[in-house]
Amino acid sequence: MKYSRELKVGVLAILCLVILYFGFNFLKGVNIFSPTKVYVGQFERANGLTEQAPVYIKGYKVGLVETIKYDFTQNPAFLVAVSIDKAIALPRGTEMALIADGLLGGGAIELILPAMPNRAMPFQAGDTLPTLIVPGLVDNLQTGLLTQLDSLLSEANTLLASLNSEVEEGSLRTTLQNVECITNDLAVSSRDVRHLTHKQLPSIVDKVDSTMNGLQGIVADVQAANIQHTIQSLDTTIESVNALLHSTDGTLGLLLNDTELHDNLNSALKNLDNAVLNVDSIMMSIKARPFIQKKMPKKK
Repeated sequence: MKYSRELKVGVLAILCLVILYFGFNFLKGVNIFSPTKVYVGQFERANGLTEQAPVYIKGYKVGLVETIKYDFTQNPAFLVAVSIDKAIALPRGTEMALIADGLLGGGAIELILPAMPNRAMPFQAGDTLPTLIVPGLVDNLQTGLLTQLDSLLSEANTLLASLNSEVEEGSLRTTLQNVECITNDLAVSSRDVRHLTHKQLPSIVDKVDSTMNGLQGIVADVQAANIQHTIQSLDTTIESVNALLHSTDGTLGLLLNDTELHDNLNSALKNLDNAVLNVDSIMMSIKARPFIQKKMPKKK
């Protein structure tokens, strides 16, 4: 059976179109052989989200963004439809979050499942999910930079205002004059210090040198004296005195060590004391007698 050339060309063209369709969807990451379910979400802004952007659940890709429709007369303006694997059932409480995909500012969809999912009544295909927008790294950096820039601008404005007030009130001029006076005083002090360093410091150093030389001479004289010999002689003398005091051969040793001599001296002192007391008593008795005058014979 023979086919015409036109039929062959038509079949070949259709086959090429089918291959092109499947290849294009394969390159986009669309698995046309697996059934999917479509869910819808509404956002106030797109944040770089495009069609065929990935859809994640806990960081795992489960689908793609099918279409993005916008109507700027409405709020929210963007209607986003996503398709995910039909085997995935989204429980009630699931949120469709618009997140940043990478550092280049691209957008993606993250399906955030609830902490306590209700498996009894899941979302059906075509339902509208609650949405939220999660700021990315670039947004956080921009917000932080803007906040810091605002604070810097406010501080700069405050500084300029204070400078203007100082200039208007004349305080800045007074401050500059005080600084000039302090600078002049420092110059005079520096000149005095330089004069002291060049004129008086050498004489002071010479006096210190002479004093040190004198001290060195005294130290040399002390070192030259035979102090060790003197100390040894003193020790010998002290030992000799101790031996003399404790010896019973000499007179001083006998006086210090002989107890009989000590007792005799004590008894002699007592006897002397008694004799003195007797003399005192005699004198007192004599004074107590009446005084008798003897009559002198008359001269013939």
